[in-house]
Amino acid sequence: MDEFYWIALKAVPGIGNVTFRRLLERFDTPEVALSSSAASLSGVRGVTAAIIDEIRGKAWRRFAEDECRRLETSGARLVMFTSGDYPKALFQIPDPPPFLYVKGALPVGEVAVAVVGSRRATSYGLLTTAKLSGELAARGVCVVSGLARGVDTAAHRGALQADGKTIGVLGCGIDRIYPPENRALFEEMTRKGCLISEYPLGTLPLAENFPRRNRIISGLSRGVLVIEAAENSGSLITAQYALEQGRDVFAVPGNISFASSRGCNRLIKQGAKLVDCVEDILEELPGRERLSIDEPLFQPPPRSFALSPKEAAIYELLVRSPLHIDEIISQTELTAGEVSSMLLHLELKGAVTPLPGTHYAVSG
Repeated sequence: MDEFYWIALKAVPGIGNVTFRRLLERFDTPEVALSSSAASLSGVRGVTAAIIDEIRGKAWRRFAEDECRRLETSGARLVMFTSGDYPKALFQIPDPPPFLYVKGALPVGEVAVAVVGSRRATSYGLLTTAKLSGELAARGVCVVSGLARGVDTAAHRGALQADGKTIGVLGCGIDRIYPPENRALFEEMTRKGCLISEYPLGTLPLAENFPRRNRIISGLSRGVLVIEAAENSGSLITAQYALEQGRDVFAVPGNISFASSRGCNRLIKQGAKLVDCVEDILEELPGRERLSIDEPLFQPPPRSFALSPKEAAIYELLVRSPLHIDEIISQTELTAGEVSSMLLHLELKGAVTPLPGTHYAVSG
């Protein structure tokens, strides 16, 4: 079963997301990578002698066996980065997870906006979050948040009440309900929305997990809306990720007397777009220019195509910027012949398009 070897390779100490994908570029499958010789493994960038020893020692096998058993009873499934329904927007972040644990229906090709803010939001913040999230969802925008207390909870509930789409990105295992008072919301999200996590089953909601999961919240989204955030809050980390990923940042202004408003007000000073109605967000989204405020957002046809590991390596580079074929060869573990072949495959899938001077870019 494929899941076993994907889980096993990720479980090897020292193998992060980038090294994982380089191994698949070279060996095509996790199973082949895990059974390769030390000489073959040492030829992959980032694979150290310590990693080779861990692979050869096979301690990963026990964890993968246990994790597969947990997966069978969890109600979750794995979505690998080669799968057609893996969110292609995540290829734009520096270290997309090789696979995601998913519960519910993962939207494909949807325009999404992240809504984040204080866990200790005021009643004004909660009402504003529910209103804007509901209006976004009603117009066909998928609302992404982190299922934390406060603004996150209000964002998901607002989207669900509008019968819209919403994704919750967890900072723990997908089988952990956190915060515990959100049990009913978790269950509703698995039926009507979607839950995702990059963390193994059973992972506790440790403080260090949440800043890391924020890059996925912003990575899934066209823009990030911040509603009530104190200075140095996790919501500002998400906004920073958004800026680094080339996303729009929106902020709702707050009462200057409240500490919970300082983060948003500072974002506005620094150039975030001030939001006092949903139109402020919609007008920045693709497809909005041809429709009135009362009509659903125009959505391009879903881009749902599967990728081989070699194709994914090239697509991940091109989704960030167009490149000359020589640059693609130098930045991957692939030969010139493999790159040419994979580019042709990607063209046939409609994933990339050739440009003059043997440059390539992702298709619009």
